Amino acid sequence: MIYDEFQKKAIQCAERNSSVIVCAPTGAGKTAIAEYIIEKCIAEKKGVVYTAPIKALSNQKFRDFTHVYGQNIGILTGDVSLNPQAPVLIMTTEIFRNTLLEDDQRLNNISWVIFDEVHYIDDWERGTVWEESIIFCPPHIRILALSATIPNAIQIASWIKNIQKHPVETIIEKQRPVPLRHIFQANNRIFFNIEQLKKNTYLPEKKRHSRNFQDKKNRFRANRIDALLSHLQQTHKLPAIYFAFSRKRCEELAFETKYFDFLDNEEREKITDLFKKLLQKFGLEHEPSALRLWPLVSHGIAYHHAGILPSIKEVIEQLFTSRLIKLIFTTETFALGINMPARTVIFDELRKFYGYNYAFLRCRDYYQMAGRAGRRGIDTEGFVYSRINPHRIPIEQIKKTIFGQPEPVNSQFNLSYATLLHLYEKWQEQLYEIYPLTLHFYQSSKRSRKNALAALRTKITFLKEMNYIAADRLTYKGSFASNIYGYELPLTELFSRGVLEQFSSIELAIVLVCLVFEPRKSQMHAKIDANALKISKIIYPIIDDVLKKEKKHRIYPLSKKPYFNLGQAIERWAYGDDFSQIKSIAGADEGEIVRYFRMVIQILRQLHAIPVISAAFKYKIHEALSLINRGEIDAEKQLREGL
Repeated sequence: MIYDEFQKKAIQCAERNSSVIVCAPTGAGKTAIAEYIIEKCIAEKKGVVYTAPIKALSNQKFRDFTHVYGQNIGILTGDVSLNPQAPVLIMTTEIFRNTLLEDDQRLNNISWVIFDEVHYIDDWERGTVWEESIIFCPPHIRILALSATIPNAIQIASWIKNIQKHPVETIIEKQRPVPLRHIFQANNRIFFNIEQLKKNTYLPEKKRHSRNFQDKKNRFRANRIDALLSHLQQTHKLPAIYFAFSRKRCEELAFETKYFDFLDNEEREKITDLFKKLLQKFGLEHEPSALRLWPLVSHGIAYHHAGILPSIKEVIEQLFTSRLIKLIFTTETFALGINMPARTVIFDELRKFYGYNYAFLRCRDYYQMAGRAGRRGIDTEGFVYSRINPHRIPIEQIKKTIFGQPEPVNSQFNLSYATLLHLYEKWQEQLYEIYPLTLHFYQSSKRSRKNALAALRTKITFLKEMNYIAADRLTYKGSFASNIYGYELPLTELFSRGVLEQFSSIELAIVLVCLVFEPRKSQMHAKIDANALKISKIIYPIIDDVLKKEKKHRIYPLSKKPYFNLGQAIERWAYGDDFSQIKSIAGADEGEIVRYFRMVIQILRQLHAIPVISAAFKYKIHEALSLINRGEIDAEKQLREGL
């Protein structure tokens, strides 16, 4: 293989036994460096761990690497465990972190860990997992960190070097293999640069506030999607990935455009044949949501988001990689490492929902998605279209998002209860010495450091008051909680008060799905059935007591409240109903149902592995697993079908 200069430099770092951070644009070839290290480890009979931020990416890497390296590849994601003794293990970052805390001896033969999309360290919900994984990584393991968007890569490398005490080098490649052109649709016209956009769409400040302008504002010409697609078709800029930031919007746009036909007769015949074969392969021939795609797919159109069945998403991904889908409407998860490039990327708008509120797109996020435009070896340039409403976004903000400096990656450090309990078991009061190892400490002011350390002490004090820690060791409750990630206190309190073991296997599944479910705004006030209501009256007072005590100690974020939206759905599923039957009572998208039921399976597996539980409770957990993990919910079955 002929390597680019930045790839050669990264490989030389690996040969010097240095850890390395590689920051290079999407499509530049970062994966080739990972493949070199994998081949090196296989040849040397050493192990390597490849971590990914989402299970879809883990699954894709498992399939891709299995085709090349065969039985040398295994996967562990919480949902799936295939070939776990293999020298090359694909893991979610959470599984890697859990392994470090629970049994790092399992990693004795591992010589490299590859963190794909390492900028996830900045994720407000999950970023702390990446930070913990790097902090607790054994010193004999070298780190390859990959990202398209880490402007402060040198700072991150310096932090890793500071805690790992071995050389950490930084390779930064700014040159895109396929350059990008930024184009705009506004007032239903196409503008080929920002100067044209500003001149023709944004008036000077004085005119903007004039009465005449306010009248014109009411006559603003809305952007029409048919005008944009006609332009793309006429100028040969397909295939295109269209990013819309809501599931509903993706589907609405797809069906709005179904009157376009992007395929010739030969392509239509090919995609029809392939779609039929894939539906049969995944057992989806009679699935209504798959059949709903027929009028779109036959015209070269599809949509892809977290609300559709994972198996249908996989079908769509395979159709897209066959180059027969010419236009796909998708949410931002499509930009996360999944190898799906196109000639053009379109932004429905330059705003998205960030956790709690809508905000303008960060420059980093824009390029994570825009980077999908331009196929190496096929296109001479990639095209990025932004659909602009000049009354909703200032020209200065457009410049900041598209032409500004990417935002630095910042720590989101916040140790979970389970992590704290593991650390306390190992180091007791010396665990406070871990905080200076964090990226948060490395990046923060003196005051921020003081506040973070105080928050850490508050959590430990709280765990002592709750009787999770006593006499410098973990109690029975502490030992139980240390084995659960994400729902430690609610589940431990239910267990320690004798409630959890009283439930039947199906009632246990109902409790767990209520803990993991995160309602969207439209789902906040769902009705619950009689059985779920009965269970809620038992568990609500106990969990409410936990939340009150956390508030009293000013511990944030609080443990999660239960929501019973999917209680009846999981009960009916456990009793053997078909997936099509439970969809109507769930009040949630199909993909959501699968995701939350799979999360229940993960927690059941964590509970089953806890040493302190009784044989009778273990049996109930095992029974719940066998009732829930079937059909569309069985992630391992889906992965095997996709190989």
